Amino acid sequence: MKKIEIACFNLESALIAQKTGADRVELCADMSVGGTTPTKEIIQQAREHLTIDLYVMIRPRGGNFVYSDSEFEQMKSEIEAIKKLGVNGFVFGILKEDDTINIEQNKALVDLAKPFPCTFHRAFDAVSNYEKALEDVISCGFSTILTSGTFPNVMEGKEVLKQLVIQANNRIKIMPGGGLRSTNISEIDEMVNANWYHSSAITDGSEIANPEEIQNILKKLIK
Repeated sequence: MKKIEIACFNLESALIAQKTGADRVELCADMSVGGTTPTKEIIQQAREHLTIDLYVMIRPRGGNFVYSDSEFEQMKSEIEAIKKLGVNGFVFGILKEDDTINIEQNKALVDLAKPFPCTFHRAFDAVSNYEKALEDVISCGFSTILTSGTFPNVMEGKEVLKQLVIQANNRIKIMPGGGLRSTNISEIDEMVNANWYHSSAITDGSEIANPEEIQNILKKLIK
């Protein structure tokens, strides 16, 4: 069964995602930088209204994915606090200066998040060697990798996405995301054959998910 996660930057999008049949919400703040940690208040509101799974992004700022000691401590504190809000999982990713996976820091956060599953987000698309990075992310204990195949979008990265699914061999879920729309999901799914897909479903330049777009994505997945 193919499933869809919707990246939501506000409560309205999260409610639309649930109403139109999405399987999971990834809740973030600050769409302009690709997502950061949302406020405690918006997480609580989302949890109050959602019955589907709610994953929360842990990212202290936009920009690169190499974090200072104080930023890393902030990420730990946020996970500890948000765990108490009834969420279902976390989304984060930390790299080293040389664009490899920071195994030590990621593993520490994955362990802290337990028993909740963690998705390694599109920091993966900045790695220098995706085959090595995949093994490193698996070793940290993540359940999912959100990636556009190390390219700016899923259409450009579809060959790499296919290779990642093959290499992962069911040890971790590969979730294509980044420019994924109803217009290209059939082509991506045919080539990549992932179980989970990720989209913001935003089609009009706003920050609100388009319910028709979510429905169209789901229709294309349920062939």
